[in-house]
Amino acid sequence: MVEAIRYAHLHGRKLYMTVNTLMKEEELSELYAYLRPYYEAGLDAVIVQDMGVFSFVKKYFPGLHIHASTQMTVTGAEGAKILAALGAERVVTARELSLEEIRRIHRETGVEIESFVHGALCYCYSGQCLLSSVIGGRSGNRGRCAQPCRLPYEVKKDGRTLNRRDERYVLSLKDLCTLKILPDILEAGVYSLKIEGRMKSPRYTAGVVSIYRKYVDKYLESGREGYRVDPADEKQLLELFDRGGFTAGYYREHNGRDMVALKEKPAFREGNAALFDYLDKTYVNAALKEPMTGCVRLAVGCPAVLTLESGGQRVEVTGETVLEALNRPMDEAAVAKQMKKTGNTPFTWERLTVELDGQVFLPVQVLNDLRRRGVEALERAIVGQYERVCAEDARSGGGPDERQPDAACVREIPADDVQHEASPSRSLWSARTRWTRRCGRFVKPPRLTPRGGTNVSRST
Repeated sequence: MVEAIRYAHLHGRKLYMTVNTLMKEEELSELYAYLRPYYEAGLDAVIVQDMGVFSFVKKYFPGLHIHASTQMTVTGAEGAKILAALGAERVVTARELSLEEIRRIHRETGVEIESFVHGALCYCYSGQCLLSSVIGGRSGNRGRCAQPCRLPYEVKKDGRTLNRRDERYVLSLKDLCTLKILPDILEAGVYSLKIEGRMKSPRYTAGVVSIYRKYVDKYLESGREGYRVDPADEKQLLELFDRGGFTAGYYREHNGRDMVALKEKPAFREGNAALFDYLDKTYVNAALKEPMTGCVRLAVGCPAVLTLESGGQRVEVTGETVLEALNRPMDEAAVAKQMKKTGNTPFTWERLTVELDGQVFLPVQVLNDLRRRGVEALERAIVGQYERVCAEDARSGGGPDERQPDAACVREIPADDVQHEASPSRSLWSARTRWTRRCGRFVKPPRLTPRGGTNVSRST
């Protein structure tokens, strides 16, 4: 996940992580250690259902945006106002809302709204369904839904079966598709479009997202007047996944038989090989590269200098001293040829300038090393601008203690009671990362002050 966060930031994207399961009381003590590496890597937001998790993140991870999950079942402006007041940056609305209900939330709260536009629909309100838990002990609110709603059922009344044998999927809703009403959704105040993709393939993700990107751009460029949906694109979405057709969901109707699949999902259909090959080549297997510009300056008797820019960051690295050529001095083409070998790095050249002063010469391996170090420095600079330090650790040398003892059964531990160790590879000295037991509970060691008065936090 840390690598995924860095990858997203390197390519100018954001990553939101779901932490939207309901947590048991004893599990909260593990949350700090779980979130900390992602927070420090620059995670952009967490999607939360549990109010205990909500308050924990606000307290111990400052600056980390919180999005109220659809599992919170936010169905009106009142609920959205409460969450916004508590610090939610965004609300993911319940999938059961109409356009008018979403419009009202936007009008009365101004909070960022994210709504589902494509993918699987639940029969019950998200976050309120207990069917999987009751039938098999796998709670949908704990991220373990077994999807019993996708199974066939007989509907009985007074011992008589009401549904036909070929219409037994009475709880299985068709997948949502909103291409035709996308302008209505955007104009209702939806800020972010959510595409459901649980257990779907990279190919499915690429295909669906690329189509919705196409139509969002079309709307932004031409407005309603130029907005038309190509039937071929709707067909392509069905070829990526078909549960028996699509529905526009609850945006325009409250309920309806046509929202339910009823029949079994097609067991087999011939795949569109040309489409799949295109998606694999264009997205799934393609290496994403960021454009960079740069300048390499070589002057006899001076260190080689390489300056690179990308993603709003600029770095400069220096190399070995440039030699004076005895026989064949290097020209711009020869230098550019070596510097442009970006290989499997995440960058590609947009523009490279070569500046030479004198009859310059540098071994090829020296130029390669200069390029390699420059690219690594640029990558670190881009990713590093998102990274954080846990405020709790910076202040006290450790995370929150979820097992805080009562004041009555704890005495203050003198600094002399804490063992110290010296190490040439670490700070002057540090308290061992060990908890001291008092009255059957654990107490965090105090902050320590070495000779000279400089504070040294407990090492982790």
